[in-house]
Amino acid sequence: MKLRAITVNNVRRFTDPVAIDAIDDGLNLLCAPNEHGKSTLFDAIQALFFKPHGSRDKEVTALRPHAGGSPEVSVTVETEAGRFTLFKRWLGKAAATVHRDGTLIAQADEAEAWIAELLGGDGGGPSGLIWVRQGMTELTGGTTKEQKLALEARRDLMTSVGEEVEQMTGGRRMDMALARCRAELDDLATGKNRNPRKGGPWRAALDRVETLTERRDSLAATAEALHAALAERKRARRDLHAWEAPEAVEERRARLEAAEAAHTAAKRHAEDVAAEAQKLQTARLTAETARTRLNTLRETLAEHDEAARLLAAAEQEAAQARATAETARAARDAAEGDLATAQEDLTEAETQRAAALRAQAARDGADRRRALTARIAEAEKTRSAMEDAAAAARQGPDDTALRRLETLATAHATTKAAREATATQVIARYAPGQDGAISLGDRALPEGTATALPRATQLTIAGIGTLEVRPGEGQHDDTSVEAAAQALRNALESLDVETLEAARAAGETRVAAEHRAGEARAVLASLAPDGIDQLRAALAAIPQPEDRAEAPDPEAAEQALSAARQAFDAARIAHQTAADHFADARNDATRSDTALTSLQDRLARAETARARLGDSAEETLAAELHQAETALRAAETRHADKARGAPDPASTEAALNRATSVERNAREEITRLKPLLARLDERIGRSSGEAVEERLEETRQELEIAEAALARIAHEKDVLIRLEAALEAARTEARERYFSPIARELKPLLHLLWPEAELTWGDSSLLPDALVRDGREEPITILSGGTQEQVALLVRLAFARLLAATGRTAPVILDDALVFTDDDRIERMFDALHRQAGDLQIIVLSCRQRAFRGLGGNSLHLTPVPAAKAAE
Repeated sequence: MKLRAITVNNVRRFTDPVAIDAIDDGLNLLCAPNEHGKSTLFDAIQALFFKPHGSRDKEVTALRPHAGGSPEVSVTVETEAGRFTLFKRWLGKAAATVHRDGTLIAQADEAEAWIAELLGGDGGGPSGLIWVRQGMTELTGGTTKEQKLALEARRDLMTSVGEEVEQMTGGRRMDMALARCRAELDDLATGKNRNPRKGGPWRAALDRVETLTERRDSLAATAEALHAALAERKRARRDLHAWEAPEAVEERRARLEAAEAAHTAAKRHAEDVAAEAQKLQTARLTAETARTRLNTLRETLAEHDEAARLLAAAEQEAAQARATAETARAARDAAEGDLATAQEDLTEAETQRAAALRAQAARDGADRRRALTARIAEAEKTRSAMEDAAAAARQGPDDTALRRLETLATAHATTKAAREATATQVIARYAPGQDGAISLGDRALPEGTATALPRATQLTIAGIGTLEVRPGEGQHDDTSVEAAAQALRNALESLDVETLEAARAAGETRVAAEHRAGEARAVLASLAPDGIDQLRAALAAIPQPEDRAEAPDPEAAEQALSAARQAFDAARIAHQTAADHFADARNDATRSDTALTSLQDRLARAETARARLGDSAEETLAAELHQAETALRAAETRHADKARGAPDPASTEAALNRATSVERNAREEITRLKPLLARLDERIGRSSGEAVEERLEETRQELEIAEAALARIAHEKDVLIRLEAALEAARTEARERYFSPIARELKPLLHLLWPEAELTWGDSSLLPDALVRDGREEPITILSGGTQEQVALLVRLAFARLLAATGRTAPVILDDALVFTDDDRIERMFDALHRQAGDLQIIVLSCRQRAFRGLGGNSLHLTPVPAAKAAE
């Protein structure tokens, strides 16, 4: 199918009929400013092919003009069967007709069926593949319904794109088999993980097995509990009989009485042993006290005698140390006097020597002062010259400014030369005696030399008149020359010079000044490496001559100073020695006094301790000690005799506790077992009447049947899953065969934009997934808006070629489909459109008049339809 003419009436802004005629094969372009009705025309074509004439939905009502009326659209199409005119009117007096050569061949619903058959009978048509509405350039745009119809159209194209695919996969038969497989599988399971569907047979079988399993486990637990209760009742009866037997009761009573009697006897004997132990402890303390008193008396007497002896010796030593310290003090005081005298003599000698050295330095510094004064004057003169040269060096252009100026001058000369190279040239050839007869302004044209005339110029020919030369447009470029000249003038003005030569001269002057400043700086560095102030400081450091007529002789002053130093050193050593002797003697005296005081305190403490002991004699305390030790040995003998062979209270207490616990446990067990037996009798009697064993066996048989049914359903589910995978694999292979012709169609188109680029495809969407270029895979969703619309347009062109290969040729209609594409790529997209237009009909609608001038193709125009023709 190819469009040949379109007419609309009462469609939005077109309240009067307008038409587009002469739509050719190949590439057609309708280029007009915004609000001229291009998108309206697109919507009208969409409505005619895809909106029933009886529809009143929002898309149809949106076609009605503000002034009201019934939208009408008429399209002339050409097919292999001939030319047909399709007409639809919506809202008021809705109608649909199909005419062939003026003869009505279908109307109303038959006309709708005829149009649907023309589009391929799929309900969605190819619009989702190759018709691009303004603002919907992406492949996945539009409403959910539009996306679904586009996907169905792509699937239909996949199943019918070639005979080989049909033979390999069964085409739509494959889709039907896969749909039936999935439907049966969906009755059993849901989700990607294929979980049992609620209310389905698999879920019911699982629930049946789970219910019977729970019932079986419950009955098995009840039966097991019954068996356990019988065994427990048997054990309880045996234990109760053992505890209540008369011989057992008598044995426990006799054991308890014997243990109580043994423990009572053991406690009485332990009390007797404790009393003897108390007496033993008292005797031991008495003997220890007597021994301590005797030892203390002996130690006190010995300490008193030792303190008295040491005190006498210390008093004699302290007296001797005090006398030695006084002698050392006198020697130290004499040495201090000698040292002070030597210090005064040394100070006087140093004063005399310093005066002699100053006098000598003043005499030696006269020549140095004169040399430094001359050097400072020369340095100040050099610094002044350096500062003058540096100031001059700051005037005039530097190297950077000169290089920029030279660059601008070169650019001006280049543009001027370029203009003159393309300008009209005249060469004067004078007849004998006519030299200089032709002049340009006040300048005669030279013989045989080409003179450029970049613009209209008048030449004066002596004796004849003037000759005006007008070069053709575009043969000169005054703008570039003037811009370069202005840039050169601005640069000269910024440097405050008039010509390039003046700037060069100023630059040379600056360089010379910089050289002078450098030379002066080097001279100044040699005269004053640390600065002139350092020279002045050195001059000030030279001493002034002193007005002393009798200055000491330096050599004699040096000898006197040496003798004074030797005397001072000897006095200082003697004073230090005397001071050390005095310090040692004073320390010895202090230590002796301290030791004497300590011994006096020690003797006083010994006398106090002796006074505390009273008049006790050593013989009396020794007798008391002997008596206490004899009593202690008697108490130890009695305690040992009493403790020997005594029963162990802990053992008798343990035996009593054991007998008591056995009796207590017997009473508790008898108390526990009697009610337990009653409860077990009641539980066993109740369970015996419920026929637990019979019900358990029945449940086990029902569970086996349910598990077999579940296994059959699970096997069916697994078979369906494997079948679905096999069908998917087969369809994937079919898709790969489908993608091959798409890739073949797209390859040359993609390479117009990106050499060696490829597209990867989504299995479910049948659309490009990613663009592979330069070895890197980029998802379509992250590409720029311009790149996405370019890929989408190229894919649609490839789809259109595949549709044509199936015998379903449809025009490609693009409404402002390249709004984000830059100037360079839009040229290559134009090449792609021309390449595909060889056997397709492409209609481009655009408001970008300037950008689409280079598209070429057949130009279309919206023209009003005369009233007479509209009435027809």
